[in-house]
Amino acid sequence: MRPHRKGKPSTEGMIAIPGGVFTMGSEAFYPEERPLRRVKLDRFWIDPTPVTNRQFADFVAATGHVTLAEIAPDPADYPGMDPALAQPGSLVFRRTPQPVRLDDFSQWWEFCLGADWRHPTGPGSSIDGLEDHPVVQVAYGDALAYAEWAGKALPTEAEFEFAARGGHEGREFAWGDELAPGGQMLANFWQGQFPCENTLEDGWERTSPVRHYPPNDYGVWDMIGNVWEWTTDWYALPRAVAKAKPGACCTIANPRGGRKADSFDPCMPQSKIARRVIKGGSHLCAESYCQRYRPAARQGQALDTSTSHIGFRCILRG
Repeated sequence: MRPHRKGKPSTEGMIAIPGGVFTMGSEAFYPEERPLRRVKLDRFWIDPTPVTNRQFADFVAATGHVTLAEIAPDPADYPGMDPALAQPGSLVFRRTPQPVRLDDFSQWWEFCLGADWRHPTGPGSSIDGLEDHPVVQVAYGDALAYAEWAGKALPTEAEFEFAARGGHEGREFAWGDELAPGGQMLANFWQGQFPCENTLEDGWERTSPVRHYPPNDYGVWDMIGNVWEWTTDWYALPRAVAKAKPGACCTIANPRGGRKADSFDPCMPQSKIARRVIKGGSHLCAESYCQRYRPAARQGQALDTSTSHIGFRCILRG
């Protein structure tokens, strides 16, 4: 269903992010964040928080949008698929009862029939009382449909990272170079041995309400942790920009990511589902497993996938 536009887009309630030049990426963590590269961005406006369950419910009420998780997959699109799984559903994180090997994510991810944005952890769950939590179980197309309805856009990877850094250059975390300075929890991430033990020092097993943690120095909330967020960029490894000659400028202006052809997962050659970049990390990022609660962190996420830890927010350019 084509979304009916909400009306003329407005920057009311959004945060102005000044244009500028910054160093994108990190050399200290994962290979896909390298190399460091200089990027120049025009000014844009960004939502102060991820889109919440309340906001997404308004969108669905206005448009009748049906999310991907609410539609049964076509087995023809997935050779070898168990026909019993050709039902609406989505991926839900399940804590394991004991330590497991961390190279097998199927140990803690379950394709749960009946899981969707209204039932984020399965048929017995609901979003009652979670109205101010980020919406989850939304695939890329669902996020894009919301953005079009709102008259906005999804951010590029560079725009998200620039906003997440809060105007600071070179910090590993949005607030500095220490994850929990003085023991203070500044974002919703996993504490303890992933995926079996969460000590809940931050108080949250899954998502937390938006605005629960302090905003960054641009005044934007939850750019780190809580939920991963969709961007418009095709996932590919970053490339350094070579100077045409000594002294030439090598700053990339308003990058728009890689090529779709390069976005497929090389570890899953049988899968031809393209991937977009997600940013910001989530409540499942842990020191013991996935240290991606940082502005430079990035992952590729398949377009046909929704999960209990991915959401989104919108921007306006100009």
